Amino acid sequence: MKFWSLLLLLCPMLAAAAPELVQQVKQSEDGLVIPYQMYRLDNGLTVLLNTDKSDPVVHVEMTYHVGSAREEPEQTGFAHFFEHMMFQGSKHVADQEHFRLINEAGGTMNGTTNQDRTNYFQTVPANHLEKVLWLEADRMGFLLEAVSQRKFEIQRDTVKNERGQRIDNQPYGLVGERMGELLYPRDHPYSWQPIGYVEDLDRVNVEHLKAFFKRWYGPNNATLVISGDFDTRQTLEWVEKYFGSIPAGPEVKAAKPQPAKLSDSRYQTLVDSRIRMPMLYLSYPTVWLGNKDEAALDVLANVLGGGKSSLLYQELVETGKAVSAGANHYCAELACTLSVWVYSNPSEDGSLAPLKAEVDRIVAELAERGIKKADVDKAVTELRADLILGLDSTKGKARQLALGEVLKGDPLFAINAWRQLASTTPEQVSTVYQKYLQNKPVAALSVVPTGKTDWQVAKPNYVTPKRELPAAGEQLVADIPERKVQDDFDRSKMPQAAAPVQIKVPTLWQDTLGESIQLQGIVNDEIPAVSIILAFPGGLRTEQPDEVGLASLTAAMMNQGTERLSSGEFSEALERLGASVSVSNGFYTNLVNITTMTDTLPQTLELVEELLFNPGFREQDFNQVKTRALESMAQSRHQPSWLAQQAFRQLMYGETRMGLPDEGRPEQVAAITLEQVRDYYQRYYNPAHGHVLIAGDLDATEAKSAFAFLTQWQGEVPKIPEVDVQPQPAKPGIYIVDVPGAVQSVLRVGHRALPLDATGPFFHANLMNFNLGGNFNSRINQNLREDKGFTYGANSYFTGNRDAGVFLVATDVRGDVTAEAIENILQEFKQFKKEGPNEAELAYLRSSYSQQDALAYETLSNKAGFLLQLAMMELSPDYLEQQQKIVSDVDAKALTELAKQWLDPSDMVIVVVGDKAKLEKSLSELHLPLHDFAIE
Repeated sequence: MKFWSLLLLLCPMLAAAAPELVQQVKQSEDGLVIPYQMYRLDNGLTVLLNTDKSDPVVHVEMTYHVGSAREEPEQTGFAHFFEHMMFQGSKHVADQEHFRLINEAGGTMNGTTNQDRTNYFQTVPANHLEKVLWLEADRMGFLLEAVSQRKFEIQRDTVKNERGQRIDNQPYGLVGERMGELLYPRDHPYSWQPIGYVEDLDRVNVEHLKAFFKRWYGPNNATLVISGDFDTRQTLEWVEKYFGSIPAGPEVKAAKPQPAKLSDSRYQTLVDSRIRMPMLYLSYPTVWLGNKDEAALDVLANVLGGGKSSLLYQELVETGKAVSAGANHYCAELACTLSVWVYSNPSEDGSLAPLKAEVDRIVAELAERGIKKADVDKAVTELRADLILGLDSTKGKARQLALGEVLKGDPLFAINAWRQLASTTPEQVSTVYQKYLQNKPVAALSVVPTGKTDWQVAKPNYVTPKRELPAAGEQLVADIPERKVQDDFDRSKMPQAAAPVQIKVPTLWQDTLGESIQLQGIVNDEIPAVSIILAFPGGLRTEQPDEVGLASLTAAMMNQGTERLSSGEFSEALERLGASVSVSNGFYTNLVNITTMTDTLPQTLELVEELLFNPGFREQDFNQVKTRALESMAQSRHQPSWLAQQAFRQLMYGETRMGLPDEGRPEQVAAITLEQVRDYYQRYYNPAHGHVLIAGDLDATEAKSAFAFLTQWQGEVPKIPEVDVQPQPAKPGIYIVDVPGAVQSVLRVGHRALPLDATGPFFHANLMNFNLGGNFNSRINQNLREDKGFTYGANSYFTGNRDAGVFLVATDVRGDVTAEAIENILQEFKQFKKEGPNEAELAYLRSSYSQQDALAYETLSNKAGFLLQLAMMELSPDYLEQQQKIVSDVDAKALTELAKQWLDPSDMVIVVVGDKAKLEKSLSELHLPLHDFAIE
């Protein structure tokens, strides 16, 4: 008898412990695949392994098949609440330690909740894999032993703050909630949003949350995906060790599809005081995820509103009838909807009824127009490009595997859905059009500003039923026994990291085009794609005082096609190549961002050449672009976060270019002419002294040939003006921007500081700030979020450009604690200024910085961004090594001296965007100068 067989006979427990290999996929005929191995533990945990040794990183994603759709109608928001609770420590992991350990490892982490699933994910240097598995297993098996009433109450406040920040205090923030209520009956699990209703969280206690966890958070309702650089055998041993002894939870049955059903069209109106532009949102009920009609409906939505070449955009936006329009087919596990949205122009006629008539006409005329093979081909090409680009990281691969397995039992569901799309015929698209859209009822929501209900599409004809809620104390807590874990090892001992990974800066190549165009690149053939940035000297700094906004307006016009191709035709040409081209600007540069598949690079660059040398600059386009820009500016002034950012900029920089909005001021933009745009283009879209930055499947020789067309540019080399930097004009004190009725206050606290650098004073100052407000476990965030529940999050940072910079704290807090939050921030300054970081914080800083570069170059966009930073800052690639040496040498004394320099509370300019009438009394009690402030 062979030794291995004998060992199995003698040690039957060893045989039972080995995870079962269920499935393995290595390749596919069309080359579009995520290789994986699927294992299943005895307790039901599904494990998917995807080996990718291209970078020394690993991504761990745990997905539970529980979202808001698993909640009871009177206990909404529980799944999202548990997303928060799962980061609050477990039996063997102290409060906030999960965040600290991942950050200390140089990694990133987060969690998200939607209707159908909740996921938790970490990307770390590969040597920390065992530690991450230990952390994930501890909160799966031992969370409830660390849950307390205090933690429950703090996180309840945090969730309320999140809802206030993201929904209640945001323009259009309630649209999703209202559409769910309009489409579905009250007992349908999609009738409420994942964040839930505040009154439900107020009525329940910690025992309700514990019961929810015991019901849904078992290994048999979870999928663990590991993607990256790891040893398969060792990883499986760790998975079995840390997860194998966790008992399965209650049986989880598959959810049955429940698509929405409308017998007649429903109309409702949402009055939103935070908006300017009215919006019409229409939803047609369709199918459910994985239904045979899904692919054809995706194509139909693409034809209707998938980009600038779509019917809605061409017939509504390009003609000036609407400011913006689009459509998509959103599919979830239980139901899908094909939705259309249109924004009207309030400066002309904000009425939504004419737009509804136009949408109805466009939908009706599809019957005569029909669906063409070219429509299907375009959608197939676009989705293929999206899929390929999504496989550019371990996170992207893991996310696709997890979602496919959890929701459809097929890790390659997304890829197989694309294959279904690729085989879709025009006839199938026409059939689903007739089945789901043609003459079918629709849920229609009119979103209008306060006092403008006459702009609604129609008088509301549907009243959302009131929620039937049990009386206080009547909600029953499910009696589910706790899962007792029995181990043969000591879980309290955290695994140590393996030897540090070898972090390699990507190999760069450099060359020159013509006399002054710099080429830099990183060759990477992991996916057949290329990410390119063209950076030309120019940007906001080149604008004259009487033409502020010209750079942004010119970039917007550059996105409107060429002399030969209209905006829609240019967009369609790119879509058929699976490519994207976007023109924008920074403070110092005009930028062209290009993403394309390698096999269509020549055709993509032909379009780029045409755009750069022969932009369209049509009068009609200019009028529409300017109209959209002006409406966007007007809408920004209803958004609290924009108001806070802009108020702080003006107070820091005054009337200089850095103090004004990037997009300019309305009165100046309104006066800009097309001739000025053409002149700006001639002066500052010149590649002389510019950079071509390339990351992807293209070497130096190929790149030099591909971009030779840039040397044909004719024109004078632009003269770039000096940047005007003035001293900070604002004196310390509190500046209130009044937003009556605001449920939260947006705070910005800081002062002028340092210009940007990579290894000098700016870098050192950010090291000082790391433990103050530069990470989740920092003092300011722990104080305001975790200790007091004032906010969803708070952070501080130094930021700036090559000529100037600021230090600031940014947070949104409950309105009733605004003054107290400011007081706490200033107290944190005083304390940190006095004592600096302690030894534990200093070690945390060093550990985090020493390993975070492992994640810095994983994707093509990461690599292109690295090249851009090198170019703009004129850095040597070894600047990262210099940073590492600075971090290893820095001591607490040096950081404390920097804190004394930058954290004087008496120097701070404090911006408060909120309801002045409710805030003024409490703010005055801080005994700081108090000023009203209005955005000019």
